[in-house]
Amino acid sequence: MRSILCFGDSNTHGQMPGGTPLDRFGPEERWPGVMRRELGENWYVIEEGLSGRTTVYDDPIEGDIKNGRRYLRPCLMSHAPIDLTIIMLGTNDLKRRFQQPPSEVAMGIGCLIHDIKELAPGPIGNIPEILIVAPPPMLDDIKEWESIFSGAQEKSHKLALEFEIIADSLEVHFFDAGSVIKSDPADGFHLSREAHHTLGVVMAREVLAIGWDENV
Repeated sequence: MRSILCFGDSNTHGQMPGGTPLDRFGPEERWPGVMRRELGENWYVIEEGLSGRTTVYDDPIEGDIKNGRRYLRPCLMSHAPIDLTIIMLGTNDLKRRFQQPPSEVAMGIGCLIHDIKELAPGPIGNIPEILIVAPPPMLDDIKEWESIFSGAQEKSHKLALEFEIIADSLEVHFFDAGSVIKSDPADGFHLSREAHHTLGVVMAREVLAIGWDENV
């Protein structure tokens, strides 16, 4: 059985558009759950989504627990051995309080890639496969979140290209979620139940397309 760690923010946690972090789609509705069903019984999928999670930044309001880099290493060690780590982060880095351009958000993703490679939590101490997923762009209308994400809408459209550049340079896999789904208009940046389903199905195909050695 191969194991996959899905490391992300509220859109991996399954937060409902327009709701709170406690308003969450069910396990089989969230994209990791859909992906698990599509892949079949030979795959073990681990969900690690946290609302508000950043790539590498301590949140001055919500605390350092939102810093993805602080939690990634113990998370990997807890679930090792891991065959594949999927990272879908970046949206929260665009909050006005961080003042980060898309290129710096991508560098945060690069730090996480380096950490995974350095720890090497794969089978027999190897580096696991790594798949970076760029979140879909935010919509122009993000309702009551405008003051928090002011200016983030335009930046969000540039994340995919920056993520692809960093993924290519560090020789890991990349997928642009915005190529198959859109953010829900209920709040402009979370995913609908339908989007979760679509993403889960597509991500299963991306996982299988990696080209696994069946002898391992």
